[in-house]
Amino acid sequence: MAKRKRLTPEPTRNPLAPAPETKTAMPRGLSGGRVPIADVAQDAASSAALAEVAQTLTVARNEGRLIQRLPLHLIDADHLVRDRIAADADEMTVLKDSIRERGQQTAIEVVALEGGRFGLISGWRRLGALRDLMFDTKDPAFETILAIVRTPSDAADAYVAMVEENEIRVGLSFYERARIVARSVDKGVFGSDRVALAQLFASVSRSKRSKIGNFVGLVRALDPVLRHPTDLTERSGLALAQALDADPALTDRLADALSREPARDAAQEARIITDTIMAPATTPAPPFTPADRPKLPSLRETLCDGLEYRVEKDGNIRLTGAALQNRAFVTRMLQALRDLDRA
Repeated sequence: MAKRKRLTPEPTRNPLAPAPETKTAMPRGLSGGRVPIADVAQDAASSAALAEVAQTLTVARNEGRLIQRLPLHLIDADHLVRDRIAADADEMTVLKDSIRERGQQTAIEVVALEGGRFGLISGWRRLGALRDLMFDTKDPAFETILAIVRTPSDAADAYVAMVEENEIRVGLSFYERARIVARSVDKGVFGSDRVALAQLFASVSRSKRSKIGNFVGLVRALDPVLRHPTDLTERSGLALAQALDADPALTDRLADALSREPARDAAQEARIITDTIMAPATTPAPPFTPADRPKLPSLRETLCDGLEYRVEKDGNIRLTGAALQNRAFVTRMLQALRDLDRA
C-alpha cells in the first residue's frame, strides 16, 4: 500500500519551549551500576604500593637505615660509659660553627629505651654541640637532632659500635681506649680485659691492642688521681705502666705526691710523675721481727667465700681461692688495704 502524504503543515515548535526529552545511553558503571574493572585494578595497585612503602620504611627503621629527627631532651647521653673523657674546646667550636652554618651533616646513633627515650651510642660531640647551640641561641632549629635508631643485640654490641665510630672519625688517646676497656669490664659487659680488648678493638692491629692493654693497668691504678690523663703520650704512658708493674708501691707514692698539688696543670702533673718514678723507694719494714716470725706455715683460714690465706714460713702472707680470679673483687680488696694504710 502506498504511504499517505500529510495534507496539513507540521506545527512549528516554539523556540522558547523546552526541548523534548531524549534518552542518552550512559557508559556502563557511571549510572550507579558496577565499578569498571580498570578502577578496581587502579585502587588495588595504589593500596599495594602504599603497603609496600610502609613495609619498606618499617624494615629500614628496624635495620637502622632510617634517619629520624628526635627531640634533644629525649636523648640520654649517659646511657653508656663514654670512651671520650673530654672534648677539645677548639674542635667543639669548629663543629658548632659548621652545624650553625650548614646544619647537622651526620646522624648520631641511639637505641630505644623505655618511656619513649633514647640512649646515645655514638655522636657524643654532635649531641653536645647541638645542646650548646640550643642553649646559646634558643633557636627552635636546634631543638631536634638527626638520629638513626639502632637495635644492638646486647650491651657489648652497643659498646663496640661506639668505639668503632670514634676510631673512624676522631681517634682517642691510648688512655681513653684503655679506660673504656676497664669500665666495660667493671660493668659486667665483658668477662675480662682480654675479651674486652679483642671485641672492642677487633679492627686495630695486634701491636696497637697490646699497647692499649698496657694502659689498662695504668687506668686501674691511677684513674682516680690523674687530672690530665689524656696528655700522657704513648711513650710516657707505657713507661709509667712498666714502672707500676715493676713497683706496686709506686701507685701509693704517686697518689700522695699528686694530692699535694691539687691545682696542677698537665705539665706539673707530668713532672710529679717523672720525679716520683725516679725517686728511690724506701725499703719497707719486714712484716715480722725475727723473734716473731713463725717457724712453720700456719693453717689456711677462710676470709670469705672463695678466699683463703695463710702465713708462710718466711713470714709472707699467701692468699688463694677462686675470688682472686675476679678482677673487680681484687680491685676492691686492694683499695680497702690502701685505705687502711691511710687511716
